[in-house]
Amino acid sequence: MGLPTLEFSDSFLDSPEFRERLQCHEIELERTNSFIKDLIKDGNMLISALRSLSLAVQRFSQSLQEFQFECIGDAETDDEVNIGEINYIQNADDVLISPLERFRKEQIGAVKEGKKQFDKETERYYSVLEKHLSLSSKKKESQLNEADSQMSKDRQIFYDASLQYVFKIQEVQERKKFEFVEPLLAFLQGLFTFYHEGYELASEFEPYKQQLQFNLQNARNNFESTRAEVEKLMKRIRSAEEDFKAPSCFTMEGYLYIQEKRPLGSVWTRYYCTYEKSSKMFAMSNTDARPAKVFRLRSCVRRKTDSIDKRFCFDIEVVERHGVITLQALSEANRRLWMEAMDGKEPGSYPFNAVCFAAFLNEAGFNFVKKCIELVETRATAPSNMQLDADAWDNKTITSGLKNYFRCLAEPLLTYRLHKEFIRAAKYDDQKYRVRAIHALVHKLPEKNRAMLDLLTNHLLKVSSHSDQNLMTVSNLGMIFGPTLMRSQEETVAAMMNIKFQNIVVEIIIENHDKVCFHINTHIHSHAHTLDR
Repeated sequence: MGLPTLEFSDSFLDSPEFRERLQCHEIELERTNSFIKDLIKDGNMLISALRSLSLAVQRFSQSLQEFQFECIGDAETDDEVNIGEINYIQNADDVLISPLERFRKEQIGAVKEGKKQFDKETERYYSVLEKHLSLSSKKKESQLNEADSQMSKDRQIFYDASLQYVFKIQEVQERKKFEFVEPLLAFLQGLFTFYHEGYELASEFEPYKQQLQFNLQNARNNFESTRAEVEKLMKRIRSAEEDFKAPSCFTMEGYLYIQEKRPLGSVWTRYYCTYEKSSKMFAMSNTDARPAKVFRLRSCVRRKTDSIDKRFCFDIEVVERHGVITLQALSEANRRLWMEAMDGKEPGSYPFNAVCFAAFLNEAGFNFVKKCIELVETRATAPSNMQLDADAWDNKTITSGLKNYFRCLAEPLLTYRLHKEFIRAAKYDDQKYRVRAIHALVHKLPEKNRAMLDLLTNHLLKVSSHSDQNLMTVSNLGMIFGPTLMRSQEETVAAMMNIKFQNIVVEIIIENHDKVCFHINTHIHSHAHTLDR
């Protein structure tokens, strides 16, 4: 099944489910750490034995050189020369042990330090939060404002520790895929070369080694591009305001303190609550193993400050109970989000400021793409009405404009609707079945999308045919255009972890362009005539 994805937005909720997923990563890293320790121990034993063998072979070779037969003369055989020059295993510590030890200490060690800081800030934050929520609303406004300001700083410190820890633990999980295999590959290469009898085996190993090196480089490139996108997401969430609403299957979720009446007064108990607007179902779960309490919401009203000695409170009425349930949110912004979700009587309002330029799959769009491709392929001057002058713009500028056009489409070229199906197809083990599945999905695209896809990938196939000069292999082109042609509708860590599969989809379409796009050529030509008219 693999490890669950850790979303940065879940750090704001800090839900029990998030803690469970985080623990899965911690357990896996501890298992990796123990495995590397055992591997280093066994590797040292193997290296020690190989060094003894190497020394014995060299001594035996030296003895043969010193004991010369008169009939043989003073010439050395190739075997003797090769045996005498064997020293490949002497640097095994640098090749295998040191990188593994360095990865264990630096990367896994950094995660452990991050966990200590995260656990420390978690304990401190919730302690400070409970004290803050216990402040009397009768205190002076200046004192309350000062307390709110300090609480915001403490909350930000906790969020920073949580975000950094989630970022680092997932980074190490991905980094181990190549930093763990590379030392083993280098060690095996030295080991095969060490044996004279293994010379032919090493030659047979060469194609596999080259392929593995290619795969490692792709894995490293995918890691770097995915890491950059994930880091951008982390920074965007880090800079978000306190009223950030995390992506969720619920309309609203998070911790609330609920007033519970007891014989000698009342207590405030922390519950993890969820609300689903369409069904009006409100659920509250305590930190113990008891099942969640589920109610159907009837109404929601903000609680006035002068009616209770607590801040950030609101009352709800549910179908299953008489009277009201008083809830305390974590802050004023948090209360506003809950009341908006529940259609409270005093909802806040939030302007939607997202303004985005949208490109279109229309006649102008097709002409723009065609002209960009024509300039790149032929370096001819464009017509004046297109305002694209080959002498004024270099290839890099034109291709950047081309990528920006596809990036600014209101919907990616391969569509949101088919996104998950394309990802699923890229994960098939059988290469032929993978190509057939993607071929079928391409023909599910709208006609304009298919026409544009054929136009672009036909060009990219030509570009890749000159990869010995321009370094634009099919793999590199997939990495460049994958996130642009097939971006996810959701901006989450889970979606970004699929970027490598988006790249594979685009690679397959480029590499198999004639097969994938063959049956749509007639549609493209008829569509082009329609656009011309």
